[in-house]
Amino acid sequence: MAEFFLINLYLVNRFQTIVISMILKPGKLLVATAYPDPPFDIEPGDGFDGDLIKEICRILNLQLVQIKYEGENFNDIFLGLANKKYDVVISGTTITPNRSKQVLFSNPYLQFNQGIAVNTELKPNVSSFEDLTGLVAGIQKGNTSDEVAQDLLRKNILSDIKYYAYNEIELAIQDLSAGKIGLVIKLYPVISCLIRNYTNLAVPLQAETHEKLGIAFAKDNFKLRDKVNIVLADLVQNGTLSRLQHKWISTT
Repeated sequence: MAEFFLINLYLVNRFQTIVISMILKPGKLLVATAYPDPPFDIEPGDGFDGDLIKEICRILNLQLVQIKYEGENFNDIFLGLANKKYDVVISGTTITPNRSKQVLFSNPYLQFNQGIAVNTELKPNVSSFEDLTGLVAGIQKGNTSDEVAQDLLRKNILSDIKYYAYNEIELAIQDLSAGKIGLVIKLYPVISCLIRNYTNLAVPLQAETHEKLGIAFAKDNFKLRDKVNIVLADLVQNGTLSRLQHKWISTT
């Protein structure tokens, strides 16, 4: 315990001063997150991302100011970085080439595949993508799961895609349970959390997307990105990241 305290005291002292030009408001870090996205973002301050950004703010000696993103399309969350509405986006965010044209990303801190949830009453024996033939997929607007759905559509496996606003993911799950759509695609730990209270839903397939998650910054904010990368490396080394993953993800 004493050793852990000394390590954390060292980290706080190491990052005691943040250059004012790195952040929008002195002494504060403005953080945008989209909800619900369990286990990453359940409600403000709750979830893997909430705990991670709290650790980062503590080490950087910054007050955390959380901003709830309420847009329909997740990709629009990055506009707030360019428009100086917030300093960072942390929201179970996949690093992609297209997004990297708009923003800077931290080094990745987690990696997952896309999970495919189905109604087991209607599709009890799904073991391959071919078993999804003729189904309609439910997808959040701006979510990287759309790439998987589009690929299945091109291969004539899916019959159609139904798009939901980002904050309507729970409606998509309800529609799946009611048989109104045939499947929902979402990052594996998230879809696993979303369906766990439904006895007729399961996640029998994963698309091997190997998506790396990172924190997003304004395209010109290299200094803040670099500071956070140093903090992330320290959190990996001292075991904090592993503890957070075990708390929020390994047991879900």
